Amino acid sequence: MTTTQDIFVDGLRNAHAMENQALSIMKPQLGRIENYPEVRQMLERHIAETEVQIQRLEQVLDDLDENKSTLKDLGLSVVGTMASLGHTVAPDEIIKNSFANFAFENFEIAAYKSLIALATQTNNPRAVELLEMSLDEELAMTDWLDQNIEAVTLQYAALREAGEQVKR
Repeated sequence: MTTTQDIFVDGLRNAHAMENQALSIMKPQLGRIENYPEVRQMLERHIAETEVQIQRLEQVLDDLDENKSTLKDLGLSVVGTMASLGHTVAPDEIIKNSFANFAFENFEIAAYKSLIALATQTNNPRAVELLEMSLDEELAMTDWLDQNIEAVTLQYAALREAGEQVKR
């Protein structure tokens, strides 16, 4: 019989893999950004936040005497790397990455909300606290992306019209 605790632990492992996937998506983008300093700065900040989010998930798993799933981590990291490579051939790479990042951040928000519900149901206030910290960071990144997609798009268009490098 599967318990709510079992579902919570599986969700934590999935979230750990998800955050590793996020790193494998963001880090290659960071290395390619040249003409969008605000995007670069936010990616740098969110990469650092993501690394802390991984530590928080590991702390919750450790508190439950559970381990992360190395197989899930590896699998989703490979998928993330492949996804990040897909946009490198597009002339509007920065815009496509902005769309993908916005979608992925919303996926992470949903995952954290689900985990918080499970942590609450299993009476784990420490996990709720740690997961809410990560949720707040994901919400902030999503807000930033939402508020800046028009600016990034218009900056891309201006660079393109001026004959400048636009991919990055």
